[in-house]
Amino acid sequence: MTDPSEEFDPGSREEREVAAEAATDRSDFLSLMAHTYRGELGRTSSWRTRIDRTTNWAVVVTASLLTWTFSSESRPHYVLLIGLVMLSVFLGIETRRYRTFDVWRSRVRLLEENVFANALDPEGVEQSNWRGLLSEDLREPTIKMPTVEAVSRRLRRVYAPLFAVLVAAWVVRLTVFTPSGNGVVATAAVGAVPGALVLAGVAAFSLVALALTLRRAPRRAKGEMQAAETADEWK
Repeated sequence: MTDPSEEFDPGSREEREVAAEAATDRSDFLSLMAHTYRGELGRTSSWRTRIDRTTNWAVVVTASLLTWTFSSESRPHYVLLIGLVMLSVFLGIETRRYRTFDVWRSRVRLLEENVFANALDPEGVEQSNWRGLLSEDLREPTIKMPTVEAVSRRLRRVYAPLFAVLVAAWVVRLTVFTPSGNGVVATAAVGAVPGALVLAGVAAFSLVALALTLRRAPRRAKGEMQAAETADEWK
């Protein structure tokens, strides 16, 4: 009897190209796509969890700073500014994670649109070259979402409201809890930094964040959920 290990030569061209046979067999190909879909979906879920974890940190930090700052009139106002810096750090981390998540998300959507959707409705073919696109991305994975777009998306969905809450709380802290005899500008000072400079810095930060939040990217993520005009067919 022939030893099975002797029949397998991983260095031979035939064995290296064994997966190419799946492309000519419909059953093998669909089975391979199902396994690929499950793998990419697992990666998507894993990175989605990482993004949610960063968001949770940002929300907890914001709530903690607000509670601590307004628990006593003697609390320094600049703690809320430190909160802006911390949220900016979380935003940077989440932006990087979101761009990586988009790599796996785009593959999942490519399979859903061109394999599973076509199995249900063969007339609605999306892309004729989807195999080549997926093959190229598997060989050389690339980040598809620009950094500015990722920052804009995370601001709109999570961080813009958190920034707004901290800035509004900071303004309330300066105006409502201003020591008698001191103006808002004088109260805004942080150590040797003049209050006018602090106010200007916060205003500039807010304008930049607002501009990025309202930015409409020319690139629209493929397969992103949008509100439908009517949902009468879905009860």
